[in-house]
Amino acid sequence: MQPTLTFPPELLLRAQGRALGLKAAIFDVDGVLTDGRIYIGEQGEAFKAFSTLDGHGLKLLRAGGIEPIVITGRDAPAVRRRVADLGLVHARFGIHDKLAAATPLLAELGVDWADVAAMGDDWPDLPLMTRAALAIAPPQAHAEVRAIAHHVTQAPAGYGAAREACDLMLVANGRYGALLQGHLTTLDGGR
Repeated sequence: MQPTLTFPPELLLRAQGRALGLKAAIFDVDGVLTDGRIYIGEQGEAFKAFSTLDGHGLKLLRAGGIEPIVITGRDAPAVRRRVADLGLVHARFGIHDKLAAATPLLAELGVDWADVAAMGDDWPDLPLMTRAALAIAPPQAHAEVRAIAHHVTQAPAGYGAAREACDLMLVANGRYGALLQGHLTTLDGGR
């Protein structure tokens, strides 16, 4: 089976990062991995809805050699649970200054901004997006964020926008086809 996804050539070039490809991708949560709405129950508990498409995209990204990173301004048990369920190792919660959180994390991973993608939807994400090789926003993002994004997804936030971003990075870095083929044959180790 041949992949059916296509992206404009100039976008694919940008999404390649430097010669060896992107190494990490930073994702916001509210307004990127969720639709941005926060449901609060009587006891003050917050509820969030996450897309399984986005979750699988983040797993594929990691399998494709691009480390997914979550940096979010809120710290909610639902977000921590989702990050843990996906097996994401690098996450920062309740972060006011996302750049201050990202800089040492990227240094720890040995990754330069020229090898990073960032996906956000509002002003706190701008410092990351302006430094990243590839900046991505969902269509509901604030106007200033959409204006600096190299790609605005067709899929809405919380409904596959992050998956679209993951697919773009995997296609651009030459890893999408092999991951797709692996899913067509078996998911149980080759049996």
